[in-house]
Amino acid sequence: MSESKSALSIAPDELAALKYVALEGGVTGEAKISCAGLGDRLGASAQTASRRLQRLEEAKMIGRDVVTDGQWVELTDDGETALRHEYTDYRQLFEGAPEVTLTGQVTSGMGEGRHYISLSGYMKQFRQRLGYEPFHGTLNVELDSESARSRGALSALEAVPIDGWEDDDRTFGPATCYPAEIAAEAGTYATAHAIVPKRTHHDTSQMEIIARDRLRDSLTLEDDEQVELRFGAAGPGIEDGPQTTGAGVN
Repeated sequence: MSESKSALSIAPDELAALKYVALEGGVTGEAKISCAGLGDRLGASAQTASRRLQRLEEAKMIGRDVVTDGQWVELTDDGETALRHEYTDYRQLFEGAPEVTLTGQVTSGMGEGRHYISLSGYMKQFRQRLGYEPFHGTLNVELDSESARSRGALSALEAVPIDGWEDDDRTFGPATCYPAEIAAEAGTYATAHAIVPKRTHHDTSQMEIIARDRLRDSLTLEDDEQVELRFGAAGPGIEDGPQTTGAGVN
């Protein structure tokens, strides 16, 4: 079922080069980069700058097209995520831990969540790493357009990795669990996780939530009701029971 933190698998020198590419416009499109210009910015030779770009490309942080007078360079999703991690570190240093709030509507799923959540290879990890055994099913949320665009910010938050595994018949993929509070009209459920499979047929507007209890019952939810998913306030693992309060969606 990781949108995992691809934690910075690049050295600080490469990170500085990645930042330069981004500042030159490589986040929103291709940026024209010369090794001489990059070297001047980083206090290194053009040859050293070229090696740093090559390592970034090998790490799949950038894509580039080399031309006669330089190269067109663009950050990949992994490259942008690496910079988001750096940004989050500095925000946490000066502003405290970051938080992300997404909104959407409850929808009915196809029952796939119930099947995968109940598999022993996942359930064992949920108990060990989340601190509870989830209800055998997920709360499906259709994010609004703004939240669907913003969900990439989750990759910079602390999360719980769920490893892939295999049995005699097939291989099951890894996933990432993000601690979340679920706010609805009836109150707030404080001990849930958004589960994000590494491989999924869902688009970015779909999000699945797991918890110890059936969230539709705990928060008296029906299809099309609005909920808020609040990330970053809770720790990665949950030890105590659910907390449902009256502070729901405003």
